[in-house]
Amino acid sequence: MIDTSTRNDNAASDRSVDTAKAQDAAAPEVATAPASAPCASGAPGEVVPIERMSFGSAAVGHLSDGKTVFVEGAVPGDVVRVELTEEKPRFARGRAAEILEASPDRVAPPCAAGCGGCPWAPLAYEAQLVAKRANVVDALVRTAHMDAARAEALVGSCVPSKRQWGYRNKLELSCGADGAGRLILGMRPEGGADVVSLDACPLAHRNIEGAPKALRGALRYLSGGSDLGLFRVGVRGSLRTRDVEIALWTTPGPFPRAAAAKTLASALKNTSVVRVMADPGRARKVKKVEAISGKGCWEEEVAESRLLLSAPSFAQVNTAQAEKLVELVLAGLEVEAGDYVADLYAGAGTFTLPLARAGAEVVAVESAGSSVRDLRRNAERAGADIDIIGGDAARELPELGELDALVVDPPRAGLADGVVASIAAASPRRVAYVSCDASTWARDAARFEREGYRLIRVTPVDLFPQTYHVEVVSIFERSGS
Repeated sequence: MIDTSTRNDNAASDRSVDTAKAQDAAAPEVATAPASAPCASGAPGEVVPIERMSFGSAAVGHLSDGKTVFVEGAVPGDVVRVELTEEKPRFARGRAAEILEASPDRVAPPCAAGCGGCPWAPLAYEAQLVAKRANVVDALVRTAHMDAARAEALVGSCVPSKRQWGYRNKLELSCGADGAGRLILGMRPEGGADVVSLDACPLAHRNIEGAPKALRGALRYLSGGSDLGLFRVGVRGSLRTRDVEIALWTTPGPFPRAAAAKTLASALKNTSVVRVMADPGRARKVKKVEAISGKGCWEEEVAESRLLLSAPSFAQVNTAQAEKLVELVLAGLEVEAGDYVADLYAGAGTFTLPLARAGAEVVAVESAGSSVRDLRRNAERAGADIDIIGGDAARELPELGELDALVVDPPRAGLADGVVASIAAASPRRVAYVSCDASTWARDAARFEREGYRLIRVTPVDLFPQTYHVEVVSIFERSGS
């Protein structure tokens, strides 16, 4: 999952647009020289055929001495002149200074903002899906030390997103200042200190696509040159419920609430404006959330569940693909009526509520306070009898007793030390593991197999087109089941 709110402190995690921020590279010059020709105009740099995408923004090739080089601005099938930016004993990094021969899979992206939020946009979508599956296979081989033939056989095709653009229900915008000291809203590319200002984002739903420009003007007017303590602005929009929420992340202190409600209503049609008082930085410890106008929360419909979500709570940014995750988890667990099932890292109920509808006796464990409150509210609205525990999965799991099945959807760091052993002690016949990071998932897959579980199914799901991120749904079965 690619959101930073509570899960990935990531982030996007959140490496997001919250999580999909990658180091921006200058657009390379396109030349017509064949791959075998010397570099155009005798420019320095080595000619490199590009072989594949890495799990990151860079593509991969090899220098003439055999050293692996990670190249920004290239896609598989390109032949490029590489300008090296870093060289280590075993690998190098560089940028495509010149495209000598363009890949047949190279496409023209619809956006040239340079924010780093769409690092794979120059790669045709079908090629993106192939590359994402290959990265999942590679994680099993390199990290889990699985036989390559078995890894290839286990990993299914990457499930495509119906929308390759306009799929995000959320934008998370960083705050900065232009040369005149005026507020700007945009993205901070990975490895970059400055915020790249945006007018619009083509990854976002149509009802929030133009939010960066609209909110920038409104917040400049609202501040009047004074410091509002604003460091982040979140915007969530649902095409299903028509809800639009604006979340103003600020440091504690005075704030013009009434003026903010009026000004933002005129800038962007919304159903809720909230202020989240928190510490700036990656941890973003929330101190208080207050409703400025409207509902005070955001509502989305996922897999026949109506979920109310407060601003700090995690939710998948691609709603339609989140439903694919639910389908795969339910099919993989083969839950029967009366089964005792645990949902760890439950969030606001994405998997919890469908499991309860399937007839399972569900216990849900979640550590983030906002998500626990949302989950309790959502369970009550759904009329679902769910045992909800606010606490750390590693501590609570040993107290749950024997289980029939279990689902885990952890943050990017994966499962903490000892959790896999605790799961094995609870002896569920099947485990569904949903991951937003192939590397930590592969590490944990090896742990499961050492504890007597066998990986039987792996399905990559593309929740994040135009980025290198991929969600993985995997099913483990207890030996002898």
